[in-house]
Parts: sequence; C-alpha cells; structure tokens
Amino acid sequence: MDLFTYQEEETPRDKLLADRMRPRTLDEYIGQEHIVGEGKLLRRAIQGDQVSSILLYGPPGCGKTTLAHIISLTTKGDFVKLNAVDASVKDVRDVIDRARSNKTLYGKKTILFLDEVHRFNTSRQDALLPAVEQGIIVFIGATTENPFHHVNGALLSRSTLFQLQALEERHALEAMRRALADAERGLGFMQLQADEDALDHIAAMAGGDIRRALNALELAAVTTPSQPDGTVRLTLEVAQESIRKPTIRADLSTQYDVLSAFHKSVRGSSDAALFWFLYAVERLGMDPMTFIRRLIVACSEDIGLANPQAMIQAVTAMDAYHKIGWPEAKYNIAQAILFAVESPKSNATAVAIGNVMSAIERAGNAEVPLHLRDTHYKGSAELGHEGYKYPHDYPGHYVKQQYLPDPIAGKTFYHASEQGTEDRIKQNQQRRST
Repeated sequence: MDLFTYQEEETPRDKLLADRMRPRTLDEYIGQEHIVGEGKLLRRAIQGDQVSSILLYGPPGCGKTTLAHIISLTTKGDFVKLNAVDASVKDVRDVIDRARSNKTLYGKKTILFLDEVHRFNTSRQDALLPAVEQGIIVFIGATTENPFHHVNGALLSRSTLFQLQALEERHALEAMRRALADAERGLGFMQLQADEDALDHIAAMAGGDIRRALNALELAAVTTPSQPDGTVRLTLEVAQESIRKPTIRADLSTQYDVLSAFHKSVRGSSDAALFWFLYAVERLGMDPMTFIRRLIVACSEDIGLANPQAMIQAVTAMDAYHKIGWPEAKYNIAQAILFAVESPKSNATAVAIGNVMSAIERAGNAEVPLHLRDTHYKGSAELGHEGYKYPHDYPGHYVKQQYLPDPIAGKTFYHASEQGTEDRIKQNQQRRST
C-alpha cells in the first residue's frame, strides 16, 4: 500500500466541503474542550510538538482524524498515516524501518497515525510494541471501539488514552456557519441565504456528525436553483430533501453499554428500561432477542421469588416474539419489561448462588452423607446407605436432618428477603429454624 506524509497544500474545489473545511489549527477545531481546551495537556503537547503515544477513542464524526491532521500540520517530524483495515505487518515494519533511519541519520522523529486501530489483530499490534517502547515512533491510534476490549494491553499501557465525546447540534451549526462565511474553502463565494430552521434541521439529522452536516449543506447549496437576483435560498424543505434520518448500526462497545443500561434500568425505572430497549432496536438496529434474554435473566437475578410471575411474563414475551415477530411483539415485550420493573425486587437467588460457589471452593471434594445416598439396589444398606427420613411422613411435611456434606453442614446459603411473595418463604424459613 502507499505510505504518505501529510503536507499542507492548496485545497482544490473538487474536494467535498467537509474536507475543504477540515480544521488546520486548534483554534479552528470544534468541540472536545475537555482535552484540547486552553491549558489542557493535549493542547500544550500539540502546540509544543511534544505529543507522545496516544489513543483517541470516540464515536464516528467526533474529530479524531481531524485532531491527527492538526498534529500532522504542527509537527516538525514525519507524519505517516495507515488505515488498519488494509495495512499489513509489512506496512508497519516499513514505517518502523524508515523511522529508525530518520532518527539515526537525521535525529528526526516519526509519528504514525493508525486509524481504526481496533481492526488490527493482536499480531499486527504486537509488531508496533518494540518501536513504541524504544521511542522509534510516536504512535497515535484512533478507534470507535472500546480500547480496553480491542487494543493490546501492552500497547494500551504505553499510550495515553483520550476519550472524545459525541458532538452536539451546536457544534454542527458552528461548522456550517463557518462554511457559509468562508469564501476560500467554504461556500462564502456563493450568494447563499440559509434559513435558521433549515440549518437546525440539518444539525439535528446529522446527530453531531460535522462531516455529515457539511456534506448535506453543500448538497443543498449546489442543487438548489438560484433566484433571479443570483441568490440561492436554503429553506427547511430543501434541507429535508438533502439529509435524511441516519441509519445507525451500533458498534460492539455501544451495544454492551446500551444493554447494560437496560438491565440496570430494569432494577429501577420503567421509563428508562422502555427507552433503552426501543432505542436499541429501532434506532441502533439491535436484535430484540438480546434484550428478552437479558430480561429473563433479570427476572431471577433481580426479582426472583419476590414475584415469580415476572419470569413467566418474560418467557411468554419471548414466545410471542418468535410467533408473531417484530414490530407487533413490541407490545408483548414492553408489557413484560414494565411488569418486571414494577415487581418487588430481591437478589436473594443471586446471593445464594454466590454463597454456594464460595462454599464449593472451600469444601473441595464433597462426600454425600450416607443417609442421602442411593438405596435403589440390593446391598445398599450393607454399605450404610440408610437413615434417611422421608419428610412427608412428618407433620408439616418437614423434618430436620443433614442435607449438606459434613464440612459445611449447617451452612445457610439462601436468605429469603421480605420482598413480595418471598416474605412467605422467609417466614417458613424462620419456622423451620425454631
């Protein structure tokens, strides 16, 4: 593949508006004040050409590549860009070899910008490590995926992580207004009159993605016929034709986060649980079954015997989804979600599982007490497999006897709460203990 170094040059008119308007300095950069605002560490490092190895993590369109572009125009060293989608280990080694020569012969540093670093497998990431450790290259990685899931731990530990936030409508509006006023790189050479509601619509539909907003603005400007006086008016109707509701496909990290938000909301908010479920399915395109499965788990993990009907509702909703499909089944699933959220809660089942697992670790090999062993064969009594008391032969269908192995006999793992129907179990436990 071709390796290249960023260089500042004239911006041809045949480039898209978003490329022409790409910020060249930190003063032109929009958003991310928490990492490049006045006095911030990364801003000082860029201005002083002292950038060390960093990872830029954030959603699409938040300015990761633009920030790398600004660094490329600021540094006195070589700046090389690779895209992890098509870069090979050989490409990485070629950059490292060239960087080693530049450092040895000319004392010149090399910055390697690796876009979409999460697409690099472990072996390709490993190829970078020695050069980063030895200071042969300054590594800048950009990723939309959670780096703790997708970036080699050793490479992550040798880089400073900067998390960029999703941009807002106000940022897209600022970028569009700059483009409308800039006669050199933007649309200022045209006689454009953009209605405020048109700009607001584009900003809203762009969802904080400045590139998408600028491309829609340019499409509206160049396809709208001019009026007799030569002016071009961008109305709301024109804006609506130029940009549609985006089709979003959530990355893996976002899916995990939304699913986590859903489960946590099931514990405390009907409104939030419904919101995250419908947002994930309708907006992010996630599979409803992912949420039904999580709901079924929550019905035991967080509700349990405080309201056993919650599990029935959830499993029935799953059956309805399989039989009638989406979107009709959204009503059945929503009903099950609301039932679960509004149910009394108990995590006694989950705590009991944890207690038992801890006991298993401590007990080692557990011997079954003789009176609990199988007696359905001739000679079992000779082995001592006797003494079991049949509970149904006793008052209340209960009799005290040892059920656990000797090392943990008498241990209690399940402590019923006073929540919902589990309160009756608690009372039963108390009666048996007296």
